[in-house]
Amino acid sequence: MLISAFAYSQMPNISSVWLNNGNLYTGKIGNGNDMAVLKMKINISEQDRKNDQEYFVSGTSVVENFASNFEGKIKITKYKDAKKRGTVFGEYEFAEEPKGKHSGIFKGKFVYTFIWNRKTEKIENQYIEFIGNWESYDKTLNYKTDFKNQVQ
Repeated sequence: MLISAFAYSQMPNISSVWLNNGNLYTGKIGNGNDMAVLKMKINISEQDRKNDQEYFVSGTSVVENFASNFEGKIKITKYKDAKKRGTVFGEYEFAEEPKGKHSGIFKGKFVYTFIWNRKTEKIENQYIEFIGNWESYDKTLNYKTDFKNQVQ
């Protein structure tokens, strides 16, 4: 009974989490030894009013000298709550503006872990990692991606 109540309960609005306090997500894009630095910044994050497990986001991606605006969705698929540590799992898809060969879609899975401080009632030690692929719109380029909210 308790499990079913939790499954159907309202998801809290964690849209501010994806903004990463205004900081960049950093990581890599490429295959094998051919890797480049990837920087992502989410500027807008809003919880979907019809589906509280989904968030609409927009921002900018930068690889080498190529910058592109993107829009997309972050979808929570699973949540694990331990007494102090919480973990959120899900999927993401970010579509860049179609501006030629170096624009496409980021798609994959994410994990978000955090520690809940009961005294201050605040989240601490947040860790967010997005792992997936980027594919160009013309389907000629496909690279592995990995970016996180911590400096690598």
